[in-house]
Amino acid sequence: MKSGTLLVLGGARSGKSAYAEQVVEESELERLYLATARAGDAEMEARIAHHRARRGSAWRVLEEPEALESALAEHASAARAILVDCLTLWLSNLLFAKADLTGRTQLLCRTLRTLPGLAVLVSNEVGMGLVPDNRLGRDFRDTQGRLNQAVAATADRVVFVAAGLPLYLKGAP
Repeated sequence: MKSGTLLVLGGARSGKSAYAEQVVEESELERLYLATARAGDAEMEARIAHHRARRGSAWRVLEEPEALESALAEHASAARAILVDCLTLWLSNLLFAKADLTGRTQLLCRTLRTLPGLAVLVSNEVGMGLVPDNRLGRDFRDTQGRLNQAVAATADRVVFVAAGLPLYLKGAP
């Protein structure tokens, strides 16, 4: 895949990021990793370090925890593949910033439709487990589900990764 939008869904530690990285590497385009995480504690710092070590030095990294839409618009080109990892952390950042989540989801989808090159977005599928026991958790789960649905509708291809294995939901493998 050399152009278009790919959404990669999966649970925690499902292999979705590794799959997304492989797609970008196989595109042979310039690689940009657009990171949405904030290293708020030692455990998150370790997760970020693990991802960096796995990718190696062939990737340019841009950290953008909130302004994802403008970062995509600014850095997209026909010669570049952008990997966004991940939409779940981006949504969390927006939630804590008290942003208009519906408006930002719509803006992200409008932006994705206009991008040249390849955009690969990673997102957690959080609605397949237990119902959260508090309102914030339920609201987040519901909002994440709506975000995933909107991006999936916009994307050219959608892949669900479970146990490291890709399941193609939309578009050809």
